[in-house]
Amino acid sequence: MTPPSKTVLITGVSSGLGRAFATTALDAGHTVVGTVRKDADATAFTALHQERAHARILDVTDDDAVITTIAEIEKTVGSIDVLIANAGYGLEGTFEETPLADLRAQFDVNVFGAAATVQAVLPFMRARRRGHVLAVTSMGGLASFPGVSGYCGSKYALEGILEAIGKEVAGFGIHVTAIEPGSFRTDWAGRSMVRAPRSIPDYDDLFEPIRAARQAASGNQLGIPTKAATALLRILDTPNPPAHLVLGSDALRLVRAGRAAVESDLDTWEDLTLSTDHTPADEAS
Repeated sequence: MTPPSKTVLITGVSSGLGRAFATTALDAGHTVVGTVRKDADATAFTALHQERAHARILDVTDDDAVITTIAEIEKTVGSIDVLIANAGYGLEGTFEETPLADLRAQFDVNVFGAAATVQAVLPFMRARRRGHVLAVTSMGGLASFPGVSGYCGSKYALEGILEAIGKEVAGFGIHVTAIEPGSFRTDWAGRSMVRAPRSIPDYDDLFEPIRAARQAASGNQLGIPTKAATALLRILDTPNPPAHLVLGSDALRLVRAGRAAVESDLDTWEDLTLSTDHTPADEAS
């Protein structure tokens, strides 16, 4: 039996994973509302399907516009069954060299843009007692890497928000999934990447090889966006979808290594950790 079609809202569908998610969902028979920043991208998106591809011009950092747009979609297109908060970008640079204005801008899009979109759809999903909220974080939201501290910080923040939301709305029939891709063949490391200017020679030995390797790998990464989209669609009809969906063998390897490092610290410093608890001896003193 073919699962019923859904209305899916995806932010950032002009390219990359967002575009792959949208086209794959359309091919599967779903209705897709995709947000873009430019009129030309809106025209190109609606051309994908005469009836089921709907474009909206939206800057996810404009809170009022996010609320208004989602209410309009609910009224004119239909009930949003699935949200995929995908809009975001990468920020490369050592932390000391990254301007705070760039760091704030990164959080505005990657954290607050996603948060605004999720917050705007929840009242509708809660009223219907069903829905699936997904947001694209990164393997860098579960394991951090030198040279992308601002990006990893934004994704760690989004991971924490999503995990807590999932526990808050589980009783309303709403599922929440964080999608953690590894390296995929998108523009993330190319034209979409914001690169902080270099200014401190002390970081040359560490950072220059990282930047060069990332630029060389752009377009040749392991991950295929259409395969990520196919994997994502598989969990939309699952009664118990995961809270975390790691995509890509590189992401799996690096996330596991990051988690193992945390476990190692927990084990090594367990006695010191436990030493801060109240004990009967504290009463005597």
